[in-house]
Amino acid sequence: MMNLRTVLEYALIAVLVVVLVSLVAGHLLGYPVLLGHIESESMEPTLKEGDGFIAVPTALAGDVGEGDVVVFQAEDVQGGEVTTHRIVEEREEGYITQGDNNPFTDQGTGEPAVTDGQIKAVLLTTDGSVLRIPHLGTATDAVGSLIGSVDSRVAQLFGVRELGSQQLSYILFGFGLTAFAALLLLGESAERTRGRDRSRSRAGVFDARVLLAVSVLLLCAGATLGMVMPAESETYGIVSSESNASSPTIVPQGESDSLTYQVSNGGFVPTVSYLEPESDGIEIEPNRVRLAHDETANATVTLEAPEETGYYLRSQTEHRYLAIVPPPVIDSLYEMHPWAPYVLINAVIVTPFVLLWLLLGGSVTVRLRRRDREGTGGLLNKL
Repeated sequence: MMNLRTVLEYALIAVLVVVLVSLVAGHLLGYPVLLGHIESESMEPTLKEGDGFIAVPTALAGDVGEGDVVVFQAEDVQGGEVTTHRIVEEREEGYITQGDNNPFTDQGTGEPAVTDGQIKAVLLTTDGSVLRIPHLGTATDAVGSLIGSVDSRVAQLFGVRELGSQQLSYILFGFGLTAFAALLLLGESAERTRGRDRSRSRAGVFDARVLLAVSVLLLCAGATLGMVMPAESETYGIVSSESNASSPTIVPQGESDSLTYQVSNGGFVPTVSYLEPESDGIEIEPNRVRLAHDETANATVTLEAPEETGYYLRSQTEHRYLAIVPPPVIDSLYEMHPWAPYVLINAVIVTPFVLLWLLLGGSVTVRLRRRDREGTGGLLNKL
């Protein structure tokens, strides 16, 4: 039975892994995943420059409203960067946002009303106040710099362009397979009974379950990034005009126009994509697309212009899944929640590896044996 110290060590390792994975995923996706940080003084005194926060994805946060601090993909603010500001008003065309330290709303300086499709996350609050993590930005910048450096070095080494989302997911998945193979090679079945081994030194011993957890984490990270990164939200800016124009983004007031949205699968596994409107005034047909390896399909996006002239935003989002389970099952889970298929697909991927590990003995510990004076012994010994 594990003692309190062992439990605390495992808990600390779990927290560090979650933090690292969150920072890496946030860097790769371009918006915070679980953890994020402030890069300007616009949210003072609520959040200072460099402060971190816990970002709750909109899929879990539910409906947002006045008073919420949200992370959204801006059109104009900070040159169209991801921005963290507070919702100060909710209108029919979208949300009005403002930094707590800014004298004007974002929309008062040229930003269109923010749509649901632009909002990536909602900041976690406790007792009505945003939960603040001081100086998290330093760690985030360090991780981002490291990822960029590794990406650039790998690209230079192999004489290719910097890696894209699909390549990164393959690399993570490959590391997971490598870690699992190492686990099988190193992890001889351990004798779990107390006895002759009780007196042996614990030096050079590590818990094989940690390596199993790392390999499972990498497998899931590779699979999930391969689904999430290619499937991003899309925002269209349209002008409701008094006259017609040969452009799908300039639409006569009260009328509609269409454009083509392309869905591609550059991976080796078939995928299923769902295309959903994230604002008023947009329709997509078809809203479900199944693609084989290296296949491309087109969907028709219809944009509707309001009766009142002006500039408006229309948003859509794509949810993509690996079709390694029957599509009707994915359909049912998707109707429950867009994240539910991710859980099942990752479970289907990792379960055979865990079962294989258990069938081959399920080693709990691995000893790295030091060479004795007679030069006998090996690198590993079962406990």
